[in-house]
Amino acid sequence: MHLARLLHPVVFCWAALTSGIALAAEPSPGAKPALRDGASALAAPQTKLAHNPIIWADVPDMSMIRVGKSYYMSSTTMHMSPGLPIMKSEDLVNWRLVSYAHEALVDNEAMRLENGKDAYSKGSWASSLRYHNGVFYASTFSYTSGRTHIYTTRDPERGPWKETSFEPLLHDNSLLFDDDGRVYMVYGGGRITLVELKPDLSGIKPGGVNKVLIENVNTIFGSDLGGLNGEGSQLFKINGRYYLFNIASPKSRWAPSVIVHRADRIDGPYEGRIVLDDRGIAQGGLIDTPDGKWFAYLFKGDGAVGRIPYLVPVTWKDGWPVLGENGKVPMTLDIPAGAQGVSGASGIVASDEFDRRPGDAVLPLAWQWNHNPRPSDWSLTKRPGHLSLATSRVVATLPEATNTLTQRTFGPASSATTSIDVSGMKDGDVAGLTVFQKQYCFVGVKMTDGVRSLVMVSADSDKPEEIASVPLSGKTVHFKVDAEFHPAPEFARFSYSLDGKSWTPIGRPSRLTYSYPTHFIGNRFGLFYFSTKTAGGRVDFDYYRIVPGAGSR
Repeated sequence: MHLARLLHPVVFCWAALTSGIALAAEPSPGAKPALRDGASALAAPQTKLAHNPIIWADVPDMSMIRVGKSYYMSSTTMHMSPGLPIMKSEDLVNWRLVSYAHEALVDNEAMRLENGKDAYSKGSWASSLRYHNGVFYASTFSYTSGRTHIYTTRDPERGPWKETSFEPLLHDNSLLFDDDGRVYMVYGGGRITLVELKPDLSGIKPGGVNKVLIENVNTIFGSDLGGLNGEGSQLFKINGRYYLFNIASPKSRWAPSVIVHRADRIDGPYEGRIVLDDRGIAQGGLIDTPDGKWFAYLFKGDGAVGRIPYLVPVTWKDGWPVLGENGKVPMTLDIPAGAQGVSGASGIVASDEFDRRPGDAVLPLAWQWNHNPRPSDWSLTKRPGHLSLATSRVVATLPEATNTLTQRTFGPASSATTSIDVSGMKDGDVAGLTVFQKQYCFVGVKMTDGVRSLVMVSADSDKPEEIASVPLSGKTVHFKVDAEFHPAPEFARFSYSLDGKSWTPIGRPSRLTYSYPTHFIGNRFGLFYFSTKTAGGRVDFDYYRIVPGAGSR
């Protein structure tokens, strides 16, 4: 657990986490500034320009690399399975989800939600993405497994990803392949340490470099210590110099900043400075373009939707990266917007009619299970055109349920709809559509003493409370949720329909929050089914459709 978690009650914009990049190309000394708010050096005058945030959804702890003209990015999804998502872009703005580095981080009681254990706020934390000698590397670490994990592939879009892991876990690690063939990781929180790895990356090299690079990142704030300890390390080698990025905050104000240390040797000595202090946009690293422009990729906690990515222009002065424009992150980028957005062809979120050809039981990449699923408890073939969820154990509440299938919400507002056939439910069963986080809420069907009812449940006061109940005589019902993230306060509003056309509100608006450190992930839409009395029932979801919301109240 991060020590910084104990220092402030609400933290959105720093992560459990690190990211990294492969050996970066050298900056072009004469390159023009990469971005200019309101201007357009790259785009035609009438071209719509991209904007920040580049993705208004929970994509934290990014690590980026460039391979030729293509960019790749890894990020964090914590306890979700599959995990460690990999995205691809051709312009740094429009990102497409292409794979996951692991299907299941580890198979243990916590990841299976067994015996009262769970991996909420844990799982796999921030990753470091690298490319070296034709191989892609994604390293991460986990307090659920107690290990450092490194995944490799030659094709991040098709895989397979192969894993090696070792003890101990190296917190917020960043991988670097140096020019002399040696391989290193930096890691830590507050105190940042450099270790040398074995050539095959199977562990720390005996007798290799093992040195504290920075005793306390936060000394950059002078005597104002005790805030967010410096962490989220990302290490780069550029023009023969080593640049170490961290996030940190002073005690007097909770304002995460970007801290950069540089050195002529990988083992130091390092000198540091604050390179950005703007609205808590922090933690990340550097990326260059084929034509010599530079950007910083960072993220910002944006309330209940999660931690969202920003792209920041970078210029160079006296060998130091200069982030932003006059110390600020511009909201307009000098890059054509293209189809910028979450709900288009990105695959970051996706509607699903659950129609599959015979033998095709694959879910779109947008879907992730809450913890490791039980393969026997879900199917796309038991009833063609439907997602069938079954239960094989009894639990008391939604957070204990296995086989809850989730996708990201996105801002400023988003809506999801589904339809459920509940004819196979047993007494004590609950099934429906949720906005899931620690303080979750949902609309669903509950079966009690052989009678089905529509219910709206909210846990926004920390305990689940049935807000409304309506008798249900039929066996099929449609549900809708509208999630509103901007402007604050943030709410979810539920409704139901018996014909899929006419919608009736149910319950009351449920307040959405970002629970930290209990879940440490943005609110998610989810399809769920669990049994409180007798396992063995089944429900069938006919479709899942997601669209941008109006954002009005």
